[in-house]
Amino acid sequence: MHDAAPVVCLVDDDESVRKSIVRVLESAGFKVQAFSEPDAFLRHLRMHSVPVAILDIWMDNMTGMELLAHLCARSPNTRCIFITGREDHAAEITVMQAGAFAFFVKPFDNKRFLQAVQEALCAAPTRNEART
Repeated sequence: MHDAAPVVCLVDDDESVRKSIVRVLESAGFKVQAFSEPDAFLRHLRMHSVPVAILDIWMDNMTGMELLAHLCARSPNTRCIFITGREDHAAEITVMQAGAFAFFVKPFDNKRFLQAVQEALCAAPTRNEART
């Protein structure tokens, strides 16, 4: 077991959704760092390893798809789980083809969501593996 548990990052510009998802994740034992805007998350990414990022697709300043492009360039080992408030099969296909780990439409089944987060954490390389 690692001394410091990996932190799951959440980026969603809707405060009530963000608080709800943080509550679900923390109740399952995950450590969470939540961001209300993509730029704040990108600043965090410059200084911290992010094994799993949960990204809202539709945000005001930057879409989740644009954020995924930044992640692919800056942190290719980060596993991305996308969430959205609207059915959008084209967006789902686009992000999954771009390497997303999972895609959920809100409201989603918490058990399936938590299972996907756990699987993403298990699939993400450790800090030492990412350096080799």
